[in-house]
Amino acid sequence: MGEPQPSQPPQSNDSDDSSSASVPGSIVSSTTIEAPRITELSNVSSPPSKIPLRPRKIRKLSPNNDARPSPKGKPSQPPRIHAKSLTCEGELEAAITHLRSVDPLLASLIDAHPPPKYESFNTPFLALIRSILYQQLAAKAGNSIYTRFVSLCGGENGVVPENVLPLTPQELRQIGVSGRKASYLHDLARKYQNGILSDSGIVSMDDKSLFTMLTMVNGIGSWSVHMFMINSLHRPDVLPVNDLGVRKGVQMLYDLPELPRPSQMEGICEKWRPYRSVGSWYMWRLIEAKGTPSNAGAVSSGADLAFPQLEDMQQQHQQQQSQLLDPLSVFSIGAWGQT
Repeated sequence: MGEPQPSQPPQSNDSDDSSSASVPGSIVSSTTIEAPRITELSNVSSPPSKIPLRPRKIRKLSPNNDARPSPKGKPSQPPRIHAKSLTCEGELEAAITHLRSVDPLLASLIDAHPPPKYESFNTPFLALIRSILYQQLAAKAGNSIYTRFVSLCGGENGVVPENVLPLTPQELRQIGVSGRKASYLHDLARKYQNGILSDSGIVSMDDKSLFTMLTMVNGIGSWSVHMFMINSLHRPDVLPVNDLGVRKGVQMLYDLPELPRPSQMEGICEKWRPYRSVGSWYMWRLIEAKGTPSNAGAVSSGADLAFPQLEDMQQQHQQQQSQLLDPLSVFSIGAWGQT
């Protein structure tokens, strides 16, 4: 008879009991079963935050952190610096000193002529109205039409957008203003009335912005804006590259074989910066002196300047360029004259 075998505990098909078969006691078994579930629930209640650990997205939103404004709110672009008007104290003297030092040929021309003197200009709106009225006209005809227009508005103080807009093309035609010029006058007055332009805004704009805004007005082109900036606003660094008189003066001054093209003027006159307006003024004096000896004598004696020869050159320039141009003396009476 063989040795008796020890009895084995019965096998159970319950999966829960099989995990704790070696641990006696139902209470211990129950605790062992629920522990993993408690751990899982604790993990679900506080999942790890993964968003702060992904700096890659932050770099995509701002690839150039240095270009962002500072916390103090400073602009990313530096503010534009407006040049002083040539009527400011000492500014004209500084311009002449600069031009003498950078251009010996221009220095000799400066010695031959007294410096320009200025008068206070009328309102920008009035100067621009005058610009439009004088287009394609000789000085005498322009003066006559301008006088009648001012009378129609009740005087120069009455030349304001509110008085210009109601004027009909028929009324303007009776004083010699063409239908096309009438539309130009109304367009300028309308832009003032709508707030697109204003006298205070024009005076405070930098040169580039002013050029952009004024050339939006029908009938006012680049030449008109340059003349307005020089003669009415007395801006110091304006080079009218399309002006035939200035181009002819540059040709004479530097003894060039051909009349310089507008695209060449910037490079030739670069040394005049930041006083190209004054350099341009001396170019007009040069061609006056070369064209009429009597005018040259008048200039050297300090008498008032007349502009008949210059107006003739403006008409020639107009024919060559097929553009609407204004006489030189349109924008301010005596503003660049000699006294």
